[in-house]
Amino acid sequence: MKDAPISTLPGVGPVTQAWLDEVGIHTVGDLQALGSVEAYRRLKFMLPRRVSLNALYGLEAALRGCHWLHLPADVKSALQRQGKTIDEALRKGAAARCSLG
Repeated sequence: MKDAPISTLPGVGPVTQAWLDEVGIHTVGDLQALGSVEAYRRLKFMLPRRVSLNALYGLEAALRGCHWLHLPADVKSALQRQGKTIDEALRKGAAARCSLG
């Protein structure tokens, strides 16, 4: 299963698969090794306006073999916190690149 393409996971469609390919995540094993949060971080930094928290839920759910709506509330809360941290880092990074000194 680790060598299986990402598309074999539930809820991973062609758009998400293409995005994951672009950030170097090609197989189920790649995603398992990185985890949903790191995969989301890579996607968010690549496509900040297109990737939402739902992508993080979807990646986590795909790894668990369920629909993202069925993730337990405590898991969603933890993912929200981690997603917020990533979003803040992205905003700070953009501000740092635009500052003069």
